[in-house]
Amino acid sequence: MKIVSVILARSGSKGIPNKNIIDINGKPLISYVIEASLKSQSQETWVSTNCKKIKKVALSYGAQVLDRPDIISGDLSKSEEALIHFSDNIDFDILVFIQPTSPLLVSSDLDTGIDLLINKSNTLDSVFSVYKEHWTPKWDNKLRPINWDKKNRPMRQERDYEYVENGAFYITKKENFIKTKLRYSGNIGIVEMPNYRSFQVDSEDDLKLIRKIL
Repeated sequence: MKIVSVILARSGSKGIPNKNIIDINGKPLISYVIEASLKSQSQETWVSTNCKKIKKVALSYGAQVLDRPDIISGDLSKSEEALIHFSDNIDFDILVFIQPTSPLLVSSDLDTGIDLLINKSNTLDSVFSVYKEHWTPKWDNKLRPINWDKKNRPMRQERDYEYVENGAFYITKKENFIKTKLRYSGNIGIVEMPNYRSFQVDSEDDLKLIRKIL
């Protein structure tokens, strides 16, 4: 059984220029997830990119690189398009899709997901990372309560917690991905990560926070 990781890292980020290789405490952002993957059970760590700078950084940290066509690397391109391209070119049985914006990810998170999928291969087809969120009152953009009543505000302990997809990683069997073209499908399991390690780097405020945490 061949387990392979892929990190999708295109150029052209609008919110933070060169986000995937921006400096985070002396190291490029993408290096954190490359190192986590290399220390995990994944047998190969790949970066799929259309950017020469990202390619150079990825190779310097020990990843292999698959050149991604620009046509599937635009602002409106979906991750699944790059994953399809990857599966058409690289041999694997289990795919570990890691997002480069999760620098607090560690190898044990990935190994927990890999073990879960392998050990429950008869009952699970995909696994993804989450964090647990306890109920707090939320309002929509017109300042209307979402699924609660102002006249009968519930207490936190009266509501069940929810699992929130944190975007760090997704693991799936190749046969399922080829069939569905989805990062998760069939019977799905989860790996719970602590909230404090579930931050994604998507804005300047995220950058400031991550630099203080790491």
